[in-house]
Amino acid sequence: MERCSGAFGGSGSDHIRKRSRWTDRPAAEGTETAAAMDRVRSTFNNLIKSERYSRFTLQPAEDGERHVEVKLSDGDADDTTEVTTEVVGQDGGSPSFRPAPPRQSRRHIYFMALATLLIFVTGYLIGNISHRKVEPPNTEPGTTVSPVPVTPPRFVPVTPPPFVPAPDLPLQWKDIARLLTQKLSSQAFDESLRDFDRPRRSAGSVEDAALAIRISEEFEQLKMFPWTDVHYVQLQTPDSTRPNRVLFGSDVFEPAGYLAYSKTGTVQGKLVYGNYGRQEDLDVLQKKSIELKGSVLLLRRGKITFAEQVDNAERKGAAAVLIYPDSQDYNYQADTDLMDMYVHLGSGDPYTPGFPSFNHTQFPPTQSSGLPKIPAQTITANMSTRLLQNIGGPEADAISGFKGGFDSVSYRLGGIENVTVEVNNVLVNTKIRNVFGVIKGFIDPDRYVVLGAQRDAWGSGYARAAVGTSVLMELAKAVKEMVKNERFRPRRSIVFASWSAGEYGNVGATEWLEGYMSSIDKSVFTYISLDGIVMGRGSFTASASPLLHSLVENTMKRVKSPSSSGTLYDMMGQSNWEGNTLKPLSVDDPAYTFVAFSGIPAVSFHFTSPNTESYSYYGTNLDNMDHLNYQTNHHTSETTAAAAQFAGLMALRLVHNHLLSLDVTRYTDVVDAAVMPVYKRINQLVQSGQLKGVSSTWLSSARGSLKRAAESIGRTIENSDLENQKSCRTINDRIMRVERNLLSPVRVAYGDSLPPPPAGPRPPHAGVHRRGHGHEAAPRPAGPRHLEPAGVCSRHAGDSAGLQLLTTGTRSEERPEGRTESSRCRARLQRCGFPRPMAVSRAAELFNVRRWAAEPEGDGEREEKMERRGDARRCLTLQVVSQQGGKGETVGGREVGL
Repeated sequence: MERCSGAFGGSGSDHIRKRSRWTDRPAAEGTETAAAMDRVRSTFNNLIKSERYSRFTLQPAEDGERHVEVKLSDGDADDTTEVTTEVVGQDGGSPSFRPAPPRQSRRHIYFMALATLLIFVTGYLIGNISHRKVEPPNTEPGTTVSPVPVTPPRFVPVTPPPFVPAPDLPLQWKDIARLLTQKLSSQAFDESLRDFDRPRRSAGSVEDAALAIRISEEFEQLKMFPWTDVHYVQLQTPDSTRPNRVLFGSDVFEPAGYLAYSKTGTVQGKLVYGNYGRQEDLDVLQKKSIELKGSVLLLRRGKITFAEQVDNAERKGAAAVLIYPDSQDYNYQADTDLMDMYVHLGSGDPYTPGFPSFNHTQFPPTQSSGLPKIPAQTITANMSTRLLQNIGGPEADAISGFKGGFDSVSYRLGGIENVTVEVNNVLVNTKIRNVFGVIKGFIDPDRYVVLGAQRDAWGSGYARAAVGTSVLMELAKAVKEMVKNERFRPRRSIVFASWSAGEYGNVGATEWLEGYMSSIDKSVFTYISLDGIVMGRGSFTASASPLLHSLVENTMKRVKSPSSSGTLYDMMGQSNWEGNTLKPLSVDDPAYTFVAFSGIPAVSFHFTSPNTESYSYYGTNLDNMDHLNYQTNHHTSETTAAAAQFAGLMALRLVHNHLLSLDVTRYTDVVDAAVMPVYKRINQLVQSGQLKGVSSTWLSSARGSLKRAAESIGRTIENSDLENQKSCRTINDRIMRVERNLLSPVRVAYGDSLPPPPAGPRPPHAGVHRRGHGHEAAPRPAGPRHLEPAGVCSRHAGDSAGLQLLTTGTRSEERPEGRTESSRCRARLQRCGFPRPMAVSRAAELFNVRRWAAEPEGDGEREEKMERRGDARRCLTLQVVSQQGGKGETVGGREVGL
């Protein structure tokens, strides 16, 4: 078969050329030159001519060979090229051929030339620009400028976008509680308690300062943004050159202990035994015809605070007070001195009442009205035995509760022998430091729950200060670790505070409140005290604002008892837990200042031994690790861990929930329970004719206003979207104002005309809030007296206008029945820049108001004049008139101030 037959229809020996030029290699050498010329001509024609087509003719030659005749035509001329090729060695003329190089069109060549030119021009421009010298625009002739170095382009690797994990879901409450319980184990406190045990740590001492620095450094390591609040306060200490003395006959006693803020001086009087110095105890003495005026009262420690004992004695006209530990109440060595005491009936620095004790701050010379006007001194049990043996007078054994525990002594009431008391204490200006650390919230970082612990002590102060400080630091570590590693995201912030000068009446905490009141009471929604939380084992007590009662109950259900198999709730009687656990806040409770002075809900709690009210070694050098271990049956670490879990769970609950865990409805229950006895008492006095012109209508109105306000908050919560942060914040701010709005807007002080408290134990706040004063007492002697500004619930606090703040945020203009406001009062308020009376919620803070109560003027009218401290301008005069305009009546030595 011939090779070209399929393509052209001819024999296989045809020589074919299709579009491109086919070059035949001639068999004879003579034809090579002609063939070369033909190829040159064909190439030249292809370069200068446009696209051509070929005509093929197949003609037989005379010699029998076949030839292919190619005719190229461009429409103008018709060239014919005839190529004869003979294939050697093939019979029959079989052709041998090879194709010519591909044909190049002119358009293709033009494009190649243009591309070459472009590349050349581009390269030239790049080279010229990159190597050109850059000269400044204002270069003068003859000056040379160094060439600017050109940094070669740097290859920047393209990194893939980082992997973003899916957002973590927030922890549920049960997971939070489980994590905190695991981290606060008893093993963690074994080392911590030993670490914070100090032989001495008195306020303002070198040891106290070193401990403050260490706590601040630990907060810094935990990245808790620590800061220190420094105050310069007046602390009273014994005179090293002139000891305090008690002279009785030939005996001269020099006790090492003392009572801070006692009046100094030397007094002499008849020695009288007054049991615990309660109001009822002194009334018994007067019924027995024992003269108390000018006497020196010998009192047992216990039942009430030292400040209240001295205050009661002062009200009865006593000249001095001696306090001793009776063996019936305190089982320790007879020569043990009482050191951890103060008799200021209040809190904070008594020489800057209502003011912060900052350095170089100038204040008018003044002092707290809670300072005693008589000397007071502690003595040992041995010293008291000598006094009781020679006191004389009627026997006290027949009086219920008056006989003590000294078997060698026949208790008598005295009033026969003289005793001299000499107190030489001195005031020392002392620098104290409060240390703070904070774990910031993720949604409302400007709202805080504060956990605080006293750092100082006169002696070792193991139960008093070391346990609380240890719990404070372990809680900070546990919560910070949960935030860092366990995905815990608190909505609100937690502040950890280490206070100084707590032994002198919560001086550090009170000065902090006084210094930053304008912001604290709007930001802090709860205070949790860690002072004295472990006193024993087997029982549990708590003192709290009614807003926190539900939180205390729920937390007790989650914390395991350190002494039984159940929870604290089970240990304290379950349904009877409230009666077995809740106690009123006392004046010396660290949480009391926050409630009474600032209106901040607060709670303090204590693990105690059954049938005991307090830790017997408080205020002595015996408050150490050994005695506390004995008191807890060597389970101090386990009990401390349970206390830390209780405080921590309350704090985390408050910062975790959308709404604050403050139960407003619980407050209405407490108020109802306190108001009912008042109703009954009023009705009894009215029916007996002892009380005229007094109605309880205003009290009923105030009670109803509080109930309606609580119901309004409940409806708002039900109708709100709790996932909306703004809505939650608005509701929480209303709840925060509940406790603060129950403070007196006119700042009535301790000892004013108030109704007697209900019989028996009463819930906290069932009566009144008092700044620096815990319980009602008989009025002081008649006549003008100075009363310091006090955050208390006076009769004005029951006004429905004040309670209306809970629902509307504003005060109503209505006033309760039986109370009027004179035009003179309104005019003076405007002159002095005060708001209206019910809106003077911060008068004491802004103007540090003083008040004098004068004798009744006119028919049923009493004027109360308030002055701005410093310039003695009379700014506020309130007139309180009974409903029928009758003269105020007194009941049992008290004026009924409704």
